[in-house]
Amino acid sequence: METSNPSPGRSPNSSAQPVENRIVVQTSSAPVGPWGRVIIGLLSFALMIAILGNVNQWARYQSYFQDDLPIQEKFHSGDKEATSKIAIIEVEGGILKGDGYVKQQIDAVKQDKNVQAVVLRINSPGGTVTASDYLFHHLKQLQKERSIPLVVSMGSLCASGGYYVAMAVGDQPNGIYAEPTTWTGSIGVIIPHFDASGLLERFDVKDDSIASHRFKEMGSPTRKLNEEERAEERALLQALVDESFAGFKDVVRYGRPALREDDMKLDQVATGQVFTANQALTHGLIDKIGFIEDAIDRARELASLPKDKVRVVKYDRPPALVDALLGAETRLAPRGWTVTDLVDLTAPRAYYLSTWLPAVVSSSR
Repeated sequence: METSNPSPGRSPNSSAQPVENRIVVQTSSAPVGPWGRVIIGLLSFALMIAILGNVNQWARYQSYFQDDLPIQEKFHSGDKEATSKIAIIEVEGGILKGDGYVKQQIDAVKQDKNVQAVVLRINSPGGTVTASDYLFHHLKQLQKERSIPLVVSMGSLCASGGYYVAMAVGDQPNGIYAEPTTWTGSIGVIIPHFDASGLLERFDVKDDSIASHRFKEMGSPTRKLNEEERAEERALLQALVDESFAGFKDVVRYGRPALREDDMKLDQVATGQVFTANQALTHGLIDKIGFIEDAIDRARELASLPKDKVRVVKYDRPPALVDALLGAETRLAPRGWTVTDLVDLTAPRAYYLSTWLPAVVSSSR
């Protein structure tokens, strides 16, 4: 009998083991190189910019229909539960646009029948003749329509156009309060003008404008004038200043009864000079030295309101939708000079303003 030899490497007594089949799948991916990462980064950045751009455009589109956002009433002091109110209307900064935030506050008071008196808080160096007169007019209209007392409270500066607006107090006795450190007055008009013709000559630049008449270029800072032309143009501009100045003095007569019948005394203070609070009190430009709390007490007294049953309110302007989405920085971010700014800078314009660079102030706001 023949016997078979076991296969090498296997024990004669071991049983056969099944062979396990394994499938190994190997994936290979090329690593992202530096250029790939750059491209991905650029695409991500572009996508982010596109999203922000669309949000910005949508927000501006929505804000277009919300241009006249209602202002919000905010508690200032007094009894939070009181129905009767004293409203603080704030005039802050340059008065360059009459139909803006201040006008919204005036309208809010007109519509709120619970407002029984107004404290006009002014902290302003003044502004354009037109904007100052616009606010003065509408404050007088407010008093006429509502028959409520108005008391002025001056902040650190209430000069020129700011003082013009304060005259809306009219014949109200003890109606103007200034803080001990207030500067006020500056009753006068200025049309700023700069002669840059000599500077242009240094760079061989000449003003070669074409106009329908030489007076069309009156006040141009780039046009060189001879003495006769300069004197003639100054006389024309001075006539504009004089007329606006006469209007300013009429407004002071309206708000300062003591100066109404004394032109000599009015001329002594209507020199453009800025006065301290004590000097202003001596000259009759204000009635009392005191803080806003004193002005509020006076307004309450004139309205015959009980001290413990009155609510003092002020007004805030809510941010537009674009500001809420993108942040207030979108409104406050500095911007470069535009053609409009340059036109504002060079256009002859009369100001009730207490500063030596009114045109630059106007253009930068």
